[in-house]
Amino acid sequence: MTETPSHTAAEPAVLYASQGAVVVLTLNRPQALNSFTRQMHHDLWAALDRAEADRQIRALVITGAGRGFCAGADLAEFDFEPGPNRVERADPGPLIDQAFNPTARRLMNLRMPTVAAVNGVAAGAGASLALSCDIALAAPGASFIQAFSRIGLVPDAGGSWLLVQKLGLARALALAMTGDKLPAAQAKEWGMIWDVADDPLAAATALAQRLAGLPTQALVATRHLLREGTTRTLHQQLDAERDLQSAMGRTHDYLEGVTAFLEKRPAVFRGE
Repeated sequence: MTETPSHTAAEPAVLYASQGAVVVLTLNRPQALNSFTRQMHHDLWAALDRAEADRQIRALVITGAGRGFCAGADLAEFDFEPGPNRVERADPGPLIDQAFNPTARRLMNLRMPTVAAVNGVAAGAGASLALSCDIALAAPGASFIQAFSRIGLVPDAGGSWLLVQKLGLARALALAMTGDKLPAAQAKEWGMIWDVADDPLAAATALAQRLAGLPTQALVATRHLLREGTTRTLHQQLDAERDLQSAMGRTHDYLEGVTAFLEKRPAVFRGE
């Protein structure tokens, strides 16, 4: 595995490590539980751009350095100093619009499958980040906290949508309103994450390697089909299935998959 920083700063906020068809991005502000600054968002976008530009990369893993996955927004990014226009200066809306929303959209629209390796606490927008990935695995000691209500805010970075989709309204409301900690084992039991692993990064990387060997376009199309299916009627979803199936039918991997099945041999997918 080779590691190079996503930018030239002495302490890169995001580490980029590639191994074959998989890239691992590590949020690298362990002293602050990997909480997001504006610069960290930009570094993450640059890393995502780099992964997407490398056609060899067909799956992506996100994890955190140190004992936490991500503690959400770094409150030092807000200006709470007493004085004129304090309300406007402390307004979280611009940061959400300019940083967290673009990050959520980028992750959910990557051209490759994504796996979160939640190594520790995922709080606030950090939990939303993990849930934005296609699949999430967590360490036994990891936890998910909807910390927003503790500071008078609401779930963001896609959290209000992702929580309901994964947990249902009753559990989503209770977690968001109370801010109670959800341990990894219970998150798995409730269907918030896929699995719990003693070494979530190793497990996530192994899973990503497996996904990288599958038909990439079909995996990403499946992501969109399932996520967007919650907003469609059955008849609309049937049409969407038809259209995506037709599009996938024009790919190399579809022809290779069927040919390999008929020839009783393993398929060699190219992600094309």
